[in-house]
Amino acid sequence: MTKKAPFSVGDHVVYPTHGVGLIEAIETQTIGGMELELFVISFERDRMILRVPVAKAPKSGLRKLSSRQEMQTALSTLKGRARVKRTMWSRRAQEYEQKINSGDPVSIAEVVRDLFRGATQPEQSYSERQIYEQALERLVGELAAIESIDADTATQKVEKLLSAA
Repeated sequence: MTKKAPFSVGDHVVYPTHGVGLIEAIETQTIGGMELELFVISFERDRMILRVPVAKAPKSGLRKLSSRQEMQTALSTLKGRARVKRTMWSRRAQEYEQKINSGDPVSIAEVVRDLFRGATQPEQSYSERQIYEQALERLVGELAAIESIDADTATQKVEKLLSAA
């Protein structure tokens, strides 16, 4: 197994269901009598360590950070009009969760845009707020890693774009 790993130690990566993490090590472990090479990824926000087999990384959706152009496309999505379907909330919530867990920054930005509530708009339900915050956290995490800024600054940038729309 001398194939070159697609990521190296110190790389920031996006794991679709957990957001942005940092590859801390690439280690070999014996699991079930087989030697497996694993990426050791830490997620600071969740205080979690994830081990992903190198061979399964592409299938799991593990990817490099988006390019600045891809992130710019996602941020420009925030400026559009919210597109809220007239379906039942449970169905929309499932669709929002799928978009968030896809790991695609444009899809996540769509969720943030659709669930954002300005000061003049009615309050959100608890579940709407939870999904909004989860999507915002994922988008902000990747934006902060790409632009090498802290999460608070990235959050302010995103909310400024949302308010201007």
